[in-house]
Formats: sequence, C-alpha cells, structure tokens
Amino acid sequence: MLAAVLATPAFAEQVGEVGVDWLGNDIIVEAIHDPQVEGVTCHVTYFDRGVIDRLQKGNWFEDPSNSSISCRQTGPIVIGDIELGEDGEEVFKQRQSLIWKSVVVKRIYDEKNDTLIYLSHARQVQDGSAKMAISTVPLYGQDVNWTGRE
Repeated sequence: MLAAVLATPAFAEQVGEVGVDWLGNDIIVEAIHDPQVEGVTCHVTYFDRGVIDRLQKGNWFEDPSNSSISCRQTGPIVIGDIELGEDGEEVFKQRQSLIWKSVVVKRIYDEKNDTLIYLSHARQVQDGSAKMAISTVPLYGQDVNWTGRE
C-alpha cells in the first residue's frame, strides 16, 4: 500500500489565475511538488475556458492542450526512488477534456549531464499534439541526497 501511495502523481496547488478576455477565459498557474524529489517545485500554466466561450464555440468539454512549465530548486534536494530510464516517470496529470485529453508532466533523469528534466505535454487518445514545454534542474555541484539508490 505504501508503494501505491508513493507512486501517486503529484497534486497541484493553484497559485495564480489571470483573466485574458471578457469571455471568462483564464490562464491558471499551479505549483507542483515532485513526490519523489524534495526541494524541486514546478510551476505549470494552462488555459481554462470560460462558460461564455464554451457556449459560443461549442466543444463544451475540452480545453486547449497548450501548457508551459518552469522548475527550480526551492530547497535542499532529496531524490527518492525515481525511474532512471529514458522514458522517465509521470509526476503529474491534469485532465483537459472529459475523456480524451490530459496535460502531463514527466520527469526524466539525464545521468550524463546530471540534470532533472521536466517535460509538460498533452496526451491524447488520437491526433497526438506536438505542443510541449521543457524545464531543467541541474544537479551538478549541488549537495544532492539520493535516498533511492543503493
């Protein structure tokens, strides 16, 4: 049971909301704390359509796939049992439609350059999106504690 809790993706905390037009469309800013990497905070932004825009354009149950991400060291870095393969590990997922689309944040460890890479992208059942954003947290020269390595 503990392993299931530890494998659960991070929850986001909304820290900002910017209105962009009179239709009620907003840009949401959320802080995400990686559940396996203490001391790193990612800020993700995405578009949230308002009711008037949904009524006017139809497509009631879907938001755009666009997102942006920025990750920084915000405390001492302690890395738990993270996936070290090139496919990385999902640390966050936010639905952008009722069923078909999500914004996902994956963490990839670049061992050669001693860097954590955070990739924000859309995951869709079909017609995959090329909309993505990337942020890196260099570990070189940092006092990093690896608790997940033997």
